[in-house]
Amino acid sequence: MPPAPRPTVLVAAALLLATTTGCSLLAAPTTATPGGPAPVPPRQVVLTAAQALDDAGGARIDVVQEGPAGRRTASGSLVWGDADEAALTVTDESGSGRLTLKDGALDLAYQGGAAKHAERSTAESADPRAGTGPAGFAGGWMTTLISSPGGRAYGIAQGVKLVSLGGEQLAGVTAAHYRGSAPVAELFGKGDELSSRQRAATLDWYRQHGVTAIGYDLWVGPGMQLLRLRETVTGSAGTTVTTTDVSAPGAADATPTAGG
Repeated sequence: MPPAPRPTVLVAAALLLATTTGCSLLAAPTTATPGGPAPVPPRQVVLTAAQALDDAGGARIDVVQEGPAGRRTASGSLVWGDADEAALTVTDESGSGRLTLKDGALDLAYQGGAAKHAERSTAESADPRAGTGPAGFAGGWMTTLISSPGGRAYGIAQGVKLVSLGGEQLAGVTAAHYRGSAPVAELFGKGDELSSRQRAATLDWYRQHGVTAIGYDLWVGPGMQLLRLRETVTGSAGTTVTTTDVSAPGAADATPTAGG
């Protein structure tokens, strides 16, 4: 998970946000009222929304991945911070299963099959598409499912130049839509989140699949709530889109419920 934003970043964001009263001020600069408060820069909006979500400590997430290799879904509760836990119902090419995370240990069990076990640092090895390389990197699906959307959004805001696409209706509210992209080498070629072995495996996977850049879309609603995060990866096999919807932020209960 990315480190918490520096105090200077949060102070700057707070000063910018102190004059805003509605989501309309998060839209594209051309929609601003002449003489009125300037829209908040996309980077500051996403940083603030990301920090707020991380501070919430948990949420319900619904994730859909669609691409040449098929469609995958996952839904359930994710908790981060003092206690990293997850309880998600997953459907992929191996069928329907249950993914759980507890104290850094990940288990993925499909109906009628034995559970796959992995540590947080090797989560990708539990993916049905995992290879035999270091950590069995398979494209980031498993990592997405057990990572705080706020932490991911924070990393995007730090490493990707975002532009505003204006306001859109999403989940019954008007949300500000931001978009950006960055070369894979810049996204994964530095930082302390990955070990040198994991970084090499990640970069090699993208190279083998002809992926040079990754696109991101983020939607932020009223109250600086991160509502949706989307990753678009285009390579030699086609385009894969992974969308994470965030609802009910807070200390979500990661205990599996009956029937998923």
